[in-house]
Amino acid sequence: MPIDFSLDDSVARTRDLVADFVRDVVIPAEGRDAAEHGLDEGLRAELQDAARRAGVFAPHVAAEYGGLGLDVRGQAVVFEEAGYSLLGPQALNCAAPDEGNMHLLSVVANPEQRERYLRPLAAGQTRSCFAMTEPAPGAGSDPEMLATTAERVAGGWSITGRKWFITGAEGAAFAICMARTAETIERGRGATMFLIDAGHPGMRVQRVVDAEDHSFPGGHAEMVFEDCRVSDEAILGEVSEGFGYAQVRLAPARLTHCMRWLGLARRAHDFALDRASDREAFGARLSELGMVQSMIADSVMDIEASRGLIWRCAYALDHGSAGRHESSIAKAYVAEAVHRVVDRAVQICGSLGVSGDAPLARYLAEVRPFRIYDGPTETHKWAIARRAVRDRTRARADASQRLTPA
Repeated sequence: MPIDFSLDDSVARTRDLVADFVRDVVIPAEGRDAAEHGLDEGLRAELQDAARRAGVFAPHVAAEYGGLGLDVRGQAVVFEEAGYSLLGPQALNCAAPDEGNMHLLSVVANPEQRERYLRPLAAGQTRSCFAMTEPAPGAGSDPEMLATTAERVAGGWSITGRKWFITGAEGAAFAICMARTAETIERGRGATMFLIDAGHPGMRVQRVVDAEDHSFPGGHAEMVFEDCRVSDEAILGEVSEGFGYAQVRLAPARLTHCMRWLGLARRAHDFALDRASDREAFGARLSELGMVQSMIADSVMDIEASRGLIWRCAYALDHGSAGRHESSIAKAYVAEAVHRVVDRAVQICGSLGVSGDAPLARYLAEVRPFRIYDGPTETHKWAIARRAVRDRTRARADASQRLTPA
């Protein structure tokens, strides 16, 4: 089936509305954000109210919960525009980790859980976190190393363990915690997701980690679970099926990260283009110098290739694929490409690029960790290579069978 790259009229209109909103409302507010991590609550509420009035709030959320109900291809177009400012995704309520948690809850949660957790989250009334990653030797890139346990006790479960680098945990209204509920994890079974309200006895934020990036509300926290007791009603989905549900969240969440960061890469590239067109050196504008032109061309190609891979994965997800292969390729390529684009923009702008008088140094700090988040590039390359070898081995075996005389 061919991929149609044309945009539905309604998606194109929403894209333009978001672009106008980011330019006219969000970017002028960037200098007002004084929070250490992400938006302060007052400015967040103000921008989200403005997004509602502009008709661009929660583009990924079903209309039933107050959103625009865009499919993944529509999200790819709109999230890129939102990402043109670091504040844009938060203004539209489509920032991580909440956006991924909204999708997970919409697919897996029961009706009572959707009303209790999804509805206020989709409305921007609360924030959330996804507590899976652990300090070594616990789960990181290899989720089967999950060390946090949930044991059966009278009336429910007792959860014990530590979580590490949990985005948005500070100030979150609830956590989705992954814990091991079997002696061993085999064939993707043995882990369970639990919905736990902030302030619940036995769960606490130990500290906010001093990290390179600062754009996520609440930062990245270390969490502790000490005999945290919850009832069966806290289980998200079914017992031992947590890894399967994580896949529901994982591929789309990887991809939406790519969409948003691509928007910021475009912003950095535009800044560099403006600087190269205005700045003169060696008797010519920078934009007329061959080495600068080469960097500009490389960035244009990285942006276009990234968008193509994002749209290809979005198409697969919209047509019912799990998207693991497509999202791995997109994540590995886009994370590296976005970093290259921003780094080239810094290089083109010289001392201005590394100064606080321009936004580029901040952007470089923000996009660098994306090469690690949601799986390091090297982990994705490992998975891509394994699939390639496996598929080729099968193809050769099939061809050999067809050629073998009966």
